[in-house]
Amino acid sequence: MKPFLITAILWLSFTVANAQRICSTAEYVKTHFQLQKTEIDISNTLPPRDTVPNEIITIPVIVHVLFNNASQNISEAQIISQIEALNKDFRMLNADKSMVPEAFSGLQADSRIMFCLAKVAPDGRSTTGINRVFTNKPYYMAADDMKFKSRGGVDAWDTKNYLNIWICSMFGRALGYATPPGGDPTKDGVVINYDVFGTKGALRADFNKGRTATHEVAHWMGLNHIWGDDVCGDDGVGDTPRQKSYNFGCPSFPRVSDCSPNMNGDMYMNFLDLTSDACMNMFTQGQKMKMRSEFAINGKRNNFLRSYKCDGNLATGGPMPQDTMPKAAPVIPVDQIKIFPNPVVDVVNIQSKELATLKGKTAVVYTLQGKPVYSVILQSNKEKINIFHLLPGMYMLRVGDMESEKHFKLIKM
Repeated sequence: MKPFLITAILWLSFTVANAQRICSTAEYVKTHFQLQKTEIDISNTLPPRDTVPNEIITIPVIVHVLFNNASQNISEAQIISQIEALNKDFRMLNADKSMVPEAFSGLQADSRIMFCLAKVAPDGRSTTGINRVFTNKPYYMAADDMKFKSRGGVDAWDTKNYLNIWICSMFGRALGYATPPGGDPTKDGVVINYDVFGTKGALRADFNKGRTATHEVAHWMGLNHIWGDDVCGDDGVGDTPRQKSYNFGCPSFPRVSDCSPNMNGDMYMNFLDLTSDACMNMFTQGQKMKMRSEFAINGKRNNFLRSYKCDGNLATGGPMPQDTMPKAAPVIPVDQIKIFPNPVVDVVNIQSKELATLKGKTAVVYTLQGKPVYSVILQSNKEKINIFHLLPGMYMLRVGDMESEKHFKLIKM
């Protein structure tokens, strides 16, 4: 097959796949997540307490908007629409709950968990719960760079008191990912692509009801994908039926496989499947109990029962400053760096007009999941990197440094 035809096929596959929901939480857990030892929070003077049956648990949220251009700097109205969508979904107030088939309708649950934009910042100043930060990075991999100022992102606010949500442009097919309970507190939270966050604004058609955040926040509260990330896997919840794998789009009821326990088939309308926003609309009673257990006396989210960051009366200072659209950011001129051939079999050339453009810069090849697989410091304006060891597929090549970098889609034959 001719190279240009292979390129076309690969690119078509990539484009079509973009219409499908891709959650990177499972891949992130495999490659980046490490369970930490649970420690008692001694910074809070209030004694720990257990959940009260049927109490409404309120989670303060800080939304970090990382923007490289105006379209990524989403509006306050779009952010508020997402908080409203979360509250409807987690409280079973979503209008489309009536679409759940009768076979599963009796399992629907109001988790009695709600969300509010924080009103008090960690330093005591007032805040809108929205933290806008300009970045020179056009997009991020699912590898936590957006969570650190030193890596072109923004540091998390105290993760014992805030649910941190980073809104940014993500490379590749991922719409978002989350950290399960019990991980590194400096990385704890949820990452969502800017064009699938909320119900208002310029959103992708299949992901315009805020369900990407509902899905990822549920991961943050300890829920697994409904198919258990395995063939006929187990998600650890008793009232979700086994299913062979994930579902995309909008299936028809019943969707039965050889893993189905009965003729009701898959619970594809569950928020923890991968269907389109318009076709996912429920948590189960078992999922409710599992999420709420993370807030119990020995749960990894227990500190949130003593977080009062949504009470604006507790603020002791003026509002936090916000970044605005730049000041010109340093970039590598498009015409000063080239890579070829692309597609590549073994060796890819990196060249620039001027020595200073490349000398001392780093070239890094990433998988679409954000895992670095090759890295080299460039010494001249004409370099060759050998990637013969990589499997065929699509990768991302980043050339530059934190001050100025250029990104390429790279196809390995």
